[in-house]
Amino acid sequence: MANSAGMCSSFKREILNGEHQFGSPTLVSRTSLTAPTADTFKLALFLASASRSVADTVYNTTGELAGTGNYTQGGKTLTMIAPALDSTTAHTTPNATVTWTALTSSGAFDAAVLYNSTQSSKQVSVHTFSSQNVTAADFSLTMPTNNGTTGLIRIA
Repeated sequence: MANSAGMCSSFKREILNGEHQFGSPTLVSRTSLTAPTADTFKLALFLASASRSVADTVYNTTGELAGTGNYTQGGKTLTMIAPALDSTTAHTTPNATVTWTALTSSGAFDAAVLYNSTQSSKQVSVHTFSSQNVTAADFSLTMPTNNGTTGLIRIA
């Protein structure tokens, strides 16, 4: 089974429960959350032979690139742009291109999984791209413009 892109179904419920904190809001009616801070989000690369999808609920290493060749399992930590609203679409995107330097992949890969490492590694989304097989070269994922049309995470 191939990797398939999309926002994870469990994430949709979790955001309604307040389980993911992309920014640092001021909450005045929540006495138990006096000073919430942004969670830590990570992006990990998965083999083309993996079967990551919107049905996945948590990050795990099954199908992830091996921790060799300048790749560390668990992926890269991202800095997310504070969530914004364009008309009726909320959005957020990592603030910079994500680069693995001098990467040698353990096989062909075609997906990146975004997950919240602060909240028990709950999976947010799966992003697919054309299959890559890298040997001792930099591999970069350029992030889209952070707006309601192209932001990496969009809720309309």
